Amino acid sequence: MKLNLILLLFILFSKFSFAVEKSVDPNLIHKNLRCLVCQGQSISDSNSDFAQTIKLVVKDLIDEGKTEDEIYEFMSDKYGDWIVFKPQFNTQNSLLWILPYIALIFGGFFIFSFLKKRQ
Repeated sequence: MKLNLILLLFILFSKFSFAVEKSVDPNLIHKNLRCLVCQGQSISDSNSDFAQTIKLVVKDLIDEGKTEDEIYEFMSDKYGDWIVFKPQFNTQNSLLWILPYIALIFGGFFIFSFLKKRQ
């Protein structure tokens, strides 16, 4: 009986915990979006008209109930992947994500073989 009650409480609490929607932090989104006018600055650091407009667009998207990933996808579709400081992993930019690891592995093999030949 106690086990059934514990199991029932666990199911109820897990349902409620999944039902709670994650809040979207606009400041985090502003820091992860690049201002296209001020090259290299986030829209949170920029005072340009473009940055102010993007902040309003982000606010409207949050009010519509969009998630953080949906907002980044919307901005990438509209302005290109360059607007997001940390772009999504996809087929177009997969080489950019994988190349550092490949270079690290080949560099490690090269150093290992060089040291082994020296001995």
